[in-house]
Amino acid sequence: MVNTTTYDYAIVGGGLAGLSLAIQLRKLHLNVVLFEKESYPFHRVCGEYISMESWNFLVGLGVPLNTLNLPLIDTLNVSAPNGKLLTHKLPLGGFGISRFKLDYLLFQLAQKLGVQVQTDCMVMDVKDNQIKTTKGVFEAKHTIGTWGKRSKIDAALTRDFLQPKNRKLNNYVGVKYHVKGNLPANTIALHNFKNGYCGISKIEDNLYCLCYLVKGNELKKANGNIKKMEENLLMKNPFLKKYFTEFPSAYHKPLSISQISFEPKTQQEQGIVMVGDAAGLIAPLCGNGMSMALHASVLLAKQIALVQQENKPYAQALVAYEKEWKLQFSNRLKAGRIIQSLFGNPTLTNMLISALKPFPTLVNALVKQTHGKPF
Repeated sequence: MVNTTTYDYAIVGGGLAGLSLAIQLRKLHLNVVLFEKESYPFHRVCGEYISMESWNFLVGLGVPLNTLNLPLIDTLNVSAPNGKLLTHKLPLGGFGISRFKLDYLLFQLAQKLGVQVQTDCMVMDVKDNQIKTTKGVFEAKHTIGTWGKRSKIDAALTRDFLQPKNRKLNNYVGVKYHVKGNLPANTIALHNFKNGYCGISKIEDNLYCLCYLVKGNELKKANGNIKKMEENLLMKNPFLKKYFTEFPSAYHKPLSISQISFEPKTQQEQGIVMVGDAAGLIAPLCGNGMSMALHASVLLAKQIALVQQENKPYAQALVAYEKEWKLQFSNRLKAGRIIQSLFGNPTLTNMLISALKPFPTLVNALVKQTHGKPF
């Protein structure tokens, strides 16, 4: 099937970056098609804490955050593998909401505005103005990549971060549960274990998002058995032992994703401009990947508005977007990689948590390295 409509913009990926960008482009009266391989609503492997820097933006899009009775989070707990705990007040703070709920709200807004959302539709290839999908061929003047942590299109584009030389930060496994528990609603906790860390924070409906990241070789040692790995590795941290033994899961089985890479990425590839995780992925230990995705959509939408309203050449708009993207996020991503490299080694992590406890000003400086300002 060949779709006869030529869209102004095709957006590949229906997560936060893609949906929020589609909404902004429709408000510019552009003809937009968005491709998502799943069907809404659905769960994603993702920590579900969002920095308050994104609150006003989401409300401005039309997401009714003020009416959802969401947990507001202002305290960070970080534990070492030995159970040593660091507690710190978050200067800006955040809120908890599941991707199941937030993505679905954005999807509904996009549809209401007239975005042509193609669900259950996988993009196989993008060449020139043609997008080849499992639902046929679509045409668009411009294509934007907003897929998630890893996609088949990354391989099709032979992106550099997938090359064999990039191994150090290129083989992580993410696992996520929604659990029933009894923890302070205003707290996000990050608990370290050998070669990984686990976050837990409250979301809607009295549930908690429990999501962890671990080096792929640890799952391999457990013969691919997630439960066995959790028992042998994660539960050595006393906090995690409590969660995994006392907090029942709302899932029949955990969600998981493999081969996650935190290597630097490009913001353009073969004529496709990247937004969100497709442009660069921050370590979950540092939080705010979702806020970064939303913020990046604003940066690109502003440049596209100049293309529409002031006849700015599209090529110049992309150069300006890439420059602004690096200005806003490059240092945050570098800080994230450095902080991630300091954790995972039990001896080093135990020492680091103990060393940081007496110096809240230093902890505050580290937190600020990974958070932005409201946009």
